[in-house]
Amino acid sequence: MGYAVNNSVVPEVTGHDEAAKGEGRRRADVRGALSSLFPESPESAPPVPARRLLSAVLHLVVVVLGAVLLLERIPGIPAWDTIYNEDYWQFLRQALQQPWHVFIPYGGYYQLVPRVIAQFAQYLPLAQASRLFAVCGALIASGCGLFVFHASAGHVRAVPLRAMLGAAVVLMPVTVIELADNTVNAPWYLMLATFWALLWRPQTRTGMAAAALVAFAATSSEIICVLFAPLVAARLFVLRRPREHAVTAGWLAGCLVQVPAFLSSFHSGQSRVGQTGSLGHSLAFYAHEVVLPAPGWHLAWWLQSFAGKNGATAIVGVLLVAVVGAILVTQPSSRPFVVTALLTGFAFCLFDTTVNGHVTSLRVWTFGLEPGSRYSVLAIFLIQAVVVVGVDYLVRQRGSLRRRPGTASLLPAIAVFALVAVLGGSWVADFRYAAFRSYGSLNWGPVAAKWQYDCAHSRSGTISEKFRNIPQTLPCTHIRP
Repeated sequence: MGYAVNNSVVPEVTGHDEAAKGEGRRRADVRGALSSLFPESPESAPPVPARRLLSAVLHLVVVVLGAVLLLERIPGIPAWDTIYNEDYWQFLRQALQQPWHVFIPYGGYYQLVPRVIAQFAQYLPLAQASRLFAVCGALIASGCGLFVFHASAGHVRAVPLRAMLGAAVVLMPVTVIELADNTVNAPWYLMLATFWALLWRPQTRTGMAAAALVAFAATSSEIICVLFAPLVAARLFVLRRPREHAVTAGWLAGCLVQVPAFLSSFHSGQSRVGQTGSLGHSLAFYAHEVVLPAPGWHLAWWLQSFAGKNGATAIVGVLLVAVVGAILVTQPSSRPFVVTALLTGFAFCLFDTTVNGHVTSLRVWTFGLEPGSRYSVLAIFLIQAVVVVGVDYLVRQRGSLRRRPGTASLLPAIAVFALVAVLGGSWVADFRYAAFRSYGSLNWGPVAAKWQYDCAHSRSGTISEKFRNIPQTLPCTHIRP
């Protein structure tokens, strides 16, 4: 059917055609909104070989400096003379018992990075095992900070602000409690980097390889990284060229690694799925252990001292709502990132504390002991990232206003000053303090000396030790003096 226009017949537009066009427009609008999550990175490799070499040396210096800072953050017995939790009784023990058996499920999934690192302990003098775990953990965290500096270039154009974002990985106040200077919790640093890896569009093959490696290392070591799936789906929807998806391949490969461990643990009844806690407790954890300490750990406890925990949380919450609300209202181009970052942090925290419900039910909360503090790190970091992105937007706007005399504003300068004051103040106040990582670690020297002594007098070539009060047999083959 049709109708006549100027003696010609024009076909009627059916309802199906209109619906198809409307659907196409909606898809285009969604794709356009999501595309701002994946801006092209302005960074590229230095063209001159001499500059590339200088850049590599500077990167190495930065990573080593960051690792040194992290090692110095733990007071008491130096971090390199202690071994923390699973690094001792799980990864080191099984590395000595089963050399290069790295696919051993624990907690319902694989921890590939910590187990691979633990394998190298058998090639070192036993007394150096503590140094291996501490230094590798510090280097991974510092490397993640440098990675974030590069991967955030599309969203944060001001180099000093990107440097602050990278430094926030190394100097985050809450990480002193249990994350710093060990390998069992190194994947939580890799998760911070993976978020930015999934937003990054590197221009070089080195950048693509780094993004893929970070995503694989995180996902093959911490199954919770499967929650990045919506971000991966958005990347696949927006970016169609295969060269854009090295990081997607890395993330997917890490997920595939976890499948056998998850299925085996689920069928054997060892999976944590089904051992959930209260949603209300998880929401309270997010409020008290993410929102409240977001500006700083010492500041959070100082606010609690006169306003109580709920009152202090309300104060910080109102301030954060005001800041985030201002960014959402005045910076349309930042909205997709802000919403994505906040929802990602919230989803990870809520899922972790719901699946591990025992964490939120504990009542032992002190300045140096926060059960499950690792579950708050990604959410806190992404809140800080939202603020940095918002301040960077103001700085860029100021740069464009400078071209028009008389239109510059003091607001960007005030925002930068406030950001430096809050983050820098928390880094100084919370750089070093006694927490669970200080007194919850094993002083390795006496243990190593005892193992060496027992092996020297062992007739069977093995020794018996207790790990978490469970007797275990260790071969003396790799217990080197």
